[in-house]
Amino acid sequence: MRKKISIIGSGFVGSTTAHWVAAKELGDIVLLDIVEGIPQGKGLDLYEAAPIEGFDCKVIGSNSYADTADSDIIVVTSGAPRKPGMSREDLIKVNADITRSCISQAAPLSPNAVIIMVNNPLDAMTYVAAEASGFPKERVMGQAGVLDSARYRAFIAMETGVSVEDIQAMLMGGHGDEMVPLPRFSTIGGIPVTEFVGPERLAAIVDRARKGGGEIVNLLKTGSAYYAPAAATAQMVEAVLKDKKRVIPVAAYLTGQYGLNDIYFGVPVILGAGGIEKIIELPLNEEEMALLAKSASAVRSTLDILKTLG
Repeated sequence: MRKKISIIGSGFVGSTTAHWVAAKELGDIVLLDIVEGIPQGKGLDLYEAAPIEGFDCKVIGSNSYADTADSDIIVVTSGAPRKPGMSREDLIKVNADITRSCISQAAPLSPNAVIIMVNNPLDAMTYVAAEASGFPKERVMGQAGVLDSARYRAFIAMETGVSVEDIQAMLMGGHGDEMVPLPRFSTIGGIPVTEFVGPERLAAIVDRARKGGGEIVNLLKTGSAYYAPAAATAQMVEAVLKDKKRVIPVAAYLTGQYGLNDIYFGVPVILGAGGIEKIIELPLNEEEMALLAKSASAVRSTLDILKTLG
């Protein structure tokens, strides 16, 4: 039997995630949305590409959560979009309600699923999803670090002129301006990135990676990024469904790691069939820990807002 991936939200990120997942032939796909016709149309359009691209998986669009039953993966992209000048924290009230609604309907129908959150503010919405689902924390995670590290790697490739395939980069922390790139753990073909890029240029690359999402929002004017966020989500889906044991950064629930408790926070993990199978604790130096603490404080402030909302 094929695996089943349900993607809640059929906007640009959701539908493009479906595209990447279908291209990788990871399983049957359900595109779900509250707007009638949108998921059905996009699902049919994507399935009609199957004879050309040669992927054998079923793709349907639906407005009914019943069609998501027995999913192996639930991806949540539903939420209000971020507009120019709008912080992710501004979105918390409306997106917390959307997340609770989505998860409370989807989770009971797929009690063994892994949940991957994509909507913003990411760290807080993943916390909401974990509470709403009641799932073990290792089966609820947020997609952030894969995207942020991809942007970081892309900018390093632009700077150095080397293949993106040879660039490995690690980031930690909250998704967004307070994320913590770790040049000490970033390499090109196994060689420290600092051998290729000087301190000032590397600092500029780090700053651009932090603001990568905002840069695209400002360029598009009326939208936000979707190709790279969707590709990052598909990579996580693949890691779980194929039990690949990928070492990648995701928003994971911490219970003392890095001195943090009761928080979803971007850290490197081993991602496989069990979801987050291990959280990896890197030996951070004093400066890196200070940046991590600052990032954690920003995530906490969002969580505090969330908790005051009830």
